[in-house]
Amino acid sequence: QVQLVESGGGLVQAGGSLRLSCAASGRTFSSYAMGWFRQAPGKERRFVAAIGRSGSSTYYEDSVKGRFTISRDNAKNTVYLQMNSLKPEDTAVYYCAASASLVVVARLYRPTQYDYWGQGTQVTVSS
Repeated sequence: QVQLVESGGGLVQAGGSLRLSCAASGRTFSSYAMGWFRQAPGKERRFVAAIGRSGSSTYYEDSVKGRFTISRDNAKNTVYLQMNSLKPEDTAVYYCAASASLVVVARLYRPTQYDYWGQGTQVTVSS
């Protein structure tokens, strides 16, 4: 069982930055690949980024490549999402998730592949 708690969301102007954190409970954090998803009002939950168990492998959705960076600190049981050059279209509730799947990170982009979810944190980017 893994419990995930996101933090770091807020209101920021376009072009600004935010850093999301996701703290995990339990002693098995390093046995899970981790992902970030986002969901805008009236839209389905969409993949943002994923990171492998050691942190050496990452994968991003095309629209955030070069702007967002996913990282993890297994000693702190925490995964991060650094978001730079934010755009109004990045506005959404952001969720972190943990996956026990053994598929490569580049194929870990479906919500159904994740086993545990946080409650989400709101990110609002004003124009």
